[in-house]
Amino acid sequence: MNVLLVTLDQFRGDCLSSAGHPVVQTPNLDRLARDGLRLARHYSQAAPCGPGRASLYTGLYQMNHRVVANGTPLDRRFDNIAKAARRAGYAPALFGYTDQSIDPRDASGPDDPRLSAYDDVLPGFDEVCRLRLSQPRPWIDWLRGKGYDVPDEGMEALASERDRPETVSLTAFLTDRFLGWLDRQEGPWFAHLSHFRPHEPFAAAGRFADLYRPEDVPPAISAGDDRHWLHAALLTHPLLAAPSDPAALARIQAQYFGMISEVDHQMGRVWRALEDGGWWDDTLIIVTSDHGEQLGDHGLIQKLGFFESSFHIPGIVRDPRPGKARGLPLTRPEVEDAAGHKTFTVS
Repeated sequence: MNVLLVTLDQFRGDCLSSAGHPVVQTPNLDRLARDGLRLARHYSQAAPCGPGRASLYTGLYQMNHRVVANGTPLDRRFDNIAKAARRAGYAPALFGYTDQSIDPRDASGPDDPRLSAYDDVLPGFDEVCRLRLSQPRPWIDWLRGKGYDVPDEGMEALASERDRPETVSLTAFLTDRFLGWLDRQEGPWFAHLSHFRPHEPFAAAGRFADLYRPEDVPPAISAGDDRHWLHAALLTHPLLAAPSDPAALARIQAQYFGMISEVDHQMGRVWRALEDGGWWDDTLIIVTSDHGEQLGDHGLIQKLGFFESSFHIPGIVRDPRPGKARGLPLTRPEVEDAAGHKTFTVS
């Protein structure tokens, strides 16, 4: 059995058309959910990225792994998914990043640069295609080799994605590297495909930047009675303030939905490659995220609020083995509520 773990960074759990979202379209993730199992009430244990991923990779609550922020070291004594995969006989391959800080006991000394970063790799993974988000050098060098003028700083390079075709986006680049690796595999494999999008900056790539119109996006949840809390929070984290101009916020939402559809498009490429290579019915696929995105709800963007939007994330599993998470039989027909959302009861 092969294992493919996919993380889509900062992906809200409600932003799937299979979850009833009124605007965003995710046909490839919907297909996986239809052929497997979608967890409708699936939540991250923590936010932002470092703590959320520490829980995802170790299976521990935040109070146990004690990663309280980006940059908090993860104790090397904890078990994790990569170590477990090695014990099972796999050589777990990483495409992307894991956003974990090293245990200081593993540093070469007080000047070890890894002590000042939170984008080190979780112990146990083989770094097949590693991308540091502060400076994703392999992608930037590749773009420059194609003649594109790209900033050195990672977020600046990502903010300019809408000015380039989606075929050269960071998401496409990482998917290409995974597919090239997949073509060379012969035996059981374990891969972690860790995509950055739909994380901000809010700039979808190529045609996906214009896929959704700002005037069509649903309204965000009003701050309402939360404004007293919001004011205090933004004194500490002013960058979390959503635009007060509704039109500016709608443009952010439209770009976010475009980034979601782009990663969904890349997932379609992965599904087709698995089918073409004969891997589809011998691969356990898990798709999830590290945390959600406020997207203007309660007057916030990003993910440090304690609201549903920060913690509700996708959870899709397809296990091709008989009787597992694949085409589970219904014990009664689907039920459609007043809003047109369908629910199912499974045996």
